[in-house]
Amino acid sequence: MSAVRSISNTVAADSDLIGRARNLTDTIRAASDSIESDRRLPLGLLDALHEARLFRMMLPRSVGGLESDPITFFNVIETIAQADASVAWCLSQAGGCAMSAAYLDAPVAQSVFGSDPRAVLAWGPGPNVKAVLTEGGYRVSGTWSFNSGGRHASWLGAHCPIMKADGEPLKNANGQTVHRTMLIPAAEVTWTDIWDTLGLRGTASDAFTLNEHFVRADHSITRDFEQECRESGPLYRLSAMSCYEVGFAGVSLGIARAALDAFIDLARNKVPRGQKSPLRDNAVVQSNLAQAEAGVQAARALLLQTVGRIWDEIKQPQSRFSKDQRIALRMASTHAIHQAREAVDMAYNAAGTTAIFQNHELSRRFRDMHTVTQQVQGRLSHFETVGAWMMGAEADFTFV
Repeated sequence: MSAVRSISNTVAADSDLIGRARNLTDTIRAASDSIESDRRLPLGLLDALHEARLFRMMLPRSVGGLESDPITFFNVIETIAQADASVAWCLSQAGGCAMSAAYLDAPVAQSVFGSDPRAVLAWGPGPNVKAVLTEGGYRVSGTWSFNSGGRHASWLGAHCPIMKADGEPLKNANGQTVHRTMLIPAAEVTWTDIWDTLGLRGTASDAFTLNEHFVRADHSITRDFEQECRESGPLYRLSAMSCYEVGFAGVSLGIARAALDAFIDLARNKVPRGQKSPLRDNAVVQSNLAQAEAGVQAARALLLQTVGRIWDEIKQPQSRFSKDQRIALRMASTHAIHQAREAVDMAYNAAGTTAIFQNHELSRRFRDMHTVTQQVQGRLSHFETVGAWMMGAEADFTFV
C-alpha cells in the first residue's frame, strides 16, 4: 500500500529529526509488549528517546531545545505512533508542556530545563485543588490526575486557582479567578497508581498529591500563552493547546496507519469461516478499505494544509495566533482523530475474531484509538464550537 498512501507534505519539515524517529521504530516495536504489561516506558527506550532528543522538540533553543516547527512535530509523533501509541502520546504531551519554558524567567527555565538534558515536564488536571498566596510564593494542595509521562518526568505541573490568605479567590481585572501552573520536582510528590485502562496503557498517566507544598513564585506560569511569553520565536506565538491538537492528531493518524497496514496483511491470507476465498477478494471489504484509506489520507492532508498555512502566517513579524486560526486547527485536528477512529473500526470489524485477542496488533490499535477519542482532544463537541464560530454564535474557546 505504500504507493497509495504516500502523501507529499506541502510544507517543509526537518527530515533529520523525522529520520531519527524512524530509526527508533524497530526498538519501540520490540518494547511494545513490556510497555503494555508494565504500563511504563522502559528505561532503555527512554535512553534512546533522550539520545534522539525527541523530548526537546518544542523546547526553546535558549535552554538547549530544538525549537522545532509544528509540521516536523506532527511527522515525528505520527511516525512514533505507528510503532507504539503510548510512546507517541508521551512525546506529544511532553512537547506541549515543554513550551512552558518560554513563559518562565530565563534563570528558572535554565534551572528546570537547560541544566538537565533529560528534563521532562508532565501535568494533568485537578478538580479540587488550590494554591494559597504566601510570602515568596504559594502553598499548594490537591490531587492531579492524567499526568501522562509523569512517571519518567523530572518536573510536574499543578494547575491551580489562586486563593488569598483569607480563603477568597484572587481575581483579575475582569473579575475572573486567577489560575497558575506550579512547577514541582517530581521527587517531591506522592503518587497514586490509577492507570489501569483500556488503551494507551504505557503512558502511566497516574495521579499525584501535594499537601501545603511550598512553590516559589518564579516557579509558576500562566497558561495564557501571550501574557508572560519571553521567547520571540514563532513557535511560542502558538499555544500548548495547539501543540496537543497537532500531536494527538498525529498519534491518531499513526494508529490508523498501523491498523490499516495490519489489516491488509491479514486480509491477504485469512479465509473467514464458511467461505472459500480470503478477505481480500470480498467486494465489501475492498470498498470499505478504500474508503477508510481515502478518509485517513484526506484528513491528514487537511491537517497538514491547515498547520502549514497557520505556520506560514504565524512566522510573519508581529503576527498573533488568531481565533480564526485556532478554530481552523481545532476543526482539522478533531476531524483527523475521528477519521482515524473510523478507519481503525473498519479494520477491527472486518478482521473478525482474529482481532479480539489482546496479543493481536489490531486489538491494541483498537483499544489505543478508542482511548484517544475519550480524551479532551477527541471530543466531538469541538465541532459544535467550530460550527458556532462559523455562524457567528457564541463559541466556547476553553479547549481551542
